[in-house]
Amino acid sequence: MLKSTTLSQLYVLDQDQALDFYVGKLGMEVTADYDLGFMRWLTVSLPGDGREVLLERPGPPAIDEATAAHVRDLLTKGAAGGWLGFTTDDCRATFEALKGKGVEITQEPVEQFYGVDIGLRDPFGNNIRIVERKELPADFVPPAGSFPAPE
Repeated sequence: MLKSTTLSQLYVLDQDQALDFYVGKLGMEVTADYDLGFMRWLTVSLPGDGREVLLERPGPPAIDEATAAHVRDLLTKGAAGGWLGFTTDDCRATFEALKGKGVEITQEPVEQFYGVDIGLRDPFGNNIRIVERKELPADFVPPAGSFPAPE
């Protein structure tokens, strides 16, 4: 059976700009950067974490150029569906550090029943959530209305 998640993928429009954001601003590190001829295989991860994120430009060989154009359009609108979630020990300090680096913040720190979280967006429209989790009792039930009901 499955044991762990090792690789996820996000579409980005410019891989060098993605490196500046994910490595330079978020503090991730490059785990692979290969020119495969037909594409650049570029992955990043948090230091010491074995889970990698492929920062992929939309296009061949994964999708044809016409579809890639649609994906790029959706991506710039923040509607491509890509997102990442991270944890931190101090959400407010992380918020201040990222704000100081010019990161686009979509939600300032908010107290939630599960901890404190913030929202941000990468330069391409992908959403990122960062959470400072708090310990919840094993029998905890989220308060009614904590999450919107599906429409």
